Amino acid sequence: MTFCQEAINGSCIKNSWTNIIRIPMYCVMILLILTTLAGNLMVIISISHFKQLHTPTNMLINSMAIVDFLLGFLVMPYSMVRSVEKCWYFGEIFCKLHTSTDIMLSSASIFHLSFISVDRYFAVCDPLRYKAKISVLVVLVMIAISWAVPAIFAFGMIFLELNLKGAEELYYKHIHCKGGCFVFFSKISGILAFMTSFYIPGSIMLCIYGKIYFIAKGQARSIKNANQKIQNGFEEKQQLSRRKEKKAAKTLGIVMGVFLICWCPFFFCTVIDPFTDYTIPPFLNDVLIWFGYLNSTLNPMVYAFFYPWFQRALKMIFFGKVFKRNSSRCQLFLELNT
Repeated sequence: MTFCQEAINGSCIKNSWTNIIRIPMYCVMILLILTTLAGNLMVIISISHFKQLHTPTNMLINSMAIVDFLLGFLVMPYSMVRSVEKCWYFGEIFCKLHTSTDIMLSSASIFHLSFISVDRYFAVCDPLRYKAKISVLVVLVMIAISWAVPAIFAFGMIFLELNLKGAEELYYKHIHCKGGCFVFFSKISGILAFMTSFYIPGSIMLCIYGKIYFIAKGQARSIKNANQKIQNGFEEKQQLSRRKEKKAAKTLGIVMGVFLICWCPFFFCTVIDPFTDYTIPPFLNDVLIWFGYLNSTLNPMVYAFFYPWFQRALKMIFFGKVFKRNSSRCQLFLELNT
């Protein structure tokens, strides 16, 4: 049996995995980290560089990409070492800082997803008043809330040890050990984290996207019926409305599917683990945390790769055309679509 800190009593036990297991784990996690960094960096460069993309919606997407990039840069590399080695080599203070930053950025990413759904709701359901309701100031307030609330919640909970409230004796006697860094929640803090970081923003997303889907479907049906009443000359419009309806359903399904698949298992286990006397294996907790991180990897694909403008921007970045004079004024599309 190998310990994380051999010379200290009460040290955590180090993983006994062989290199046959450890090396593939490191490779997969490094690939995930690099994909997260590259994908979100491309979104940040595209939206920041091209003036045509400086819209309220893209400001939200850009802010979310910054959150996801920072998660890949500041959090995931240290989580990788902890997950593979089962040891923490970076000190107790940095453990608290890492855990706080982890919770903050993960929650901030989910908050951004929720506010993007609000933005899309007004764009689809109230397009005539969209620009008046979703102004730059409103978006800046959304971004400020998405950063500030998770930061206050995460750093307050970890540094004030509110996550241990009601389970201090259990934690220090049976879970805490030297050379380890644990994401631990008591019953009260587990419910609070579940409600704040997942259930409330997730419910907002689910309700809004459900309403968007049914309204978009109704609009497409209305266009179809109107075209049928006019004449056969409008068959192209009917086909276009059907394609838009299918695309809307597909996009919304992917958005909610990715979010739920990535985050639901982790938060479900977080809220039930304290009520089952912490019987969920640490290995499973690690797997679920990385599933949550995967959401930040997939966000740029879901929210940016689906847009044709992003594909054009990506080509210009790869071929170095962004370094040309006045490249920021390049037209990526003919008209801005909400």
